[in-house]
Amino acid sequence: MSRQLTPDICVIGAGSAGLSVAAGAAAFGVPVVLVERAAMGGDCLNTGCIPSKSLLAAAGMAASRRAGAAFGVAPVDPAIDFAAAKAHLRSVISAIAPHDSVERFEGLGVTVVQGEARFTGRDTLAVGETTIRARRFVIATGSHPFLPPVPGLETVPFLTNESIFGLEACPEHLLILGGGPIGLEMAQAHRRLGARVTVLEAGRALSRDDEEHVPLVIEALKAEGVEFLERTHVARVEPGEAGVVLTVEWPEQGGRSDGAGRMGRIEGSHLLVATGRAPSIAGLGLDLAGVEFSARGIKVDEGLRTSNRRIYAIGDVVGGLQFTHVANYHAGLVLRSALFRLPAKENREIVPWVTYTTPEIAQVGLLEAEARKRYGTRLRAVRVDYAANDRAQAERRTTGKVKLLAGPGGRLVGASLVGANAGEMANLLSLAVSQGLTMKQLAGFIAPYPTYGEILRRAALAYYAEVPKRGLVRAVVRILRLFG
Repeated sequence: MSRQLTPDICVIGAGSAGLSVAAGAAAFGVPVVLVERAAMGGDCLNTGCIPSKSLLAAAGMAASRRAGAAFGVAPVDPAIDFAAAKAHLRSVISAIAPHDSVERFEGLGVTVVQGEARFTGRDTLAVGETTIRARRFVIATGSHPFLPPVPGLETVPFLTNESIFGLEACPEHLLILGGGPIGLEMAQAHRRLGARVTVLEAGRALSRDDEEHVPLVIEALKAEGVEFLERTHVARVEPGEAGVVLTVEWPEQGGRSDGAGRMGRIEGSHLLVATGRAPSIAGLGLDLAGVEFSARGIKVDEGLRTSNRRIYAIGDVVGGLQFTHVANYHAGLVLRSALFRLPAKENREIVPWVTYTTPEIAQVGLLEAEARKRYGTRLRAVRVDYAANDRAQAERRTTGKVKLLAGPGGRLVGASLVGANAGEMANLLSLAVSQGLTMKQLAGFIAPYPTYGEILRRAALAYYAEVPKRGLVRAVVRILRLFG
């Protein structure tokens, strides 16, 4: 039976971005329709953040059993029940799913329509037999795995983040195309759970992160047995006796060869394609809606409006930084603009991100190369090793570094961290960058002892390390001493 809906806001996509907009708008009594073609919760809940971190947690437990010797605890090689690890993953998803469910959102007053959405005009959307004519639309359809144009890829079974969590048996030898966050997190998780793992990356692994800190992550994974082949081109994929065979090409310097010059073959049981994400825009009818887009995503202005002023686009579908917390950030900006008609402007320079390997690696604000290009000699970088932290020493987690970037006036403009709890410490630095705090203010907070957070205060204090050596300062101290 056909029906027509006329809400104030229609949200397309029930991932993190869409759910945040729908719940926020409904809380203010605004009529909202939410459209989703697949599972509520989107990629983050079902095939992304939650399952990957749950698997990493299981892998971390296995690793801890192997690492007790330094603490006087006899190390053991744990028996891994891979299927049980996957059951843990599914139980976590099940515990969170009710928060993102159709029932909850209908209880909030949101009308949920399930099916494929397609624009039929600048202000009209069709979902099956339902027509939706809204004052504002928000496209939050997310992204999907990007498949590189590697010859033969279509001839073999391969995994993506959407399918790897369905494995019930541990791969014998997992080949991973892509050395980004997904590739490295899955590499370490599966290695710790018993798989042999080889990562192949066309360029530099974790290319978005600080080049000083990435080697600490790579070396840690290598120490656990993960094999890395960076700057390696995959020329062909084909079936093999064990599963899949990759024909690869290495650079003249470095890499590995089987004697056939710069060419070689690598055979594995499973292939994970983790070469990035592509915006999910197929079938939306964006042309009919007057929305400009490209292969990189929907084009938006600083306020996340598309070329059709009635339509916003948020989250992964606009390209750029594809993180769940960015999707939620976008949702807040759209609510500010659509509900209250207040100015809203995206600022990508305050966005943090973390890769949850061991050690973790995190970035807040500008990278050092970006900051030096902008501020030149007015930029100062201060560095502190984890080894200077008492808690890190107590837990034997001293592999790590913190770098703070101070611009004019000592304002914190960026920070890079690698080491234990780097992601948690990034929270304070993210606040500092977003609020324009200075190194003086960061040095003024009191960190409980002994915590990893003391590293941040120590780094901020290091900014002032030269002050006691200045002649004027020392002269003032000498004069004040005369007064007793």
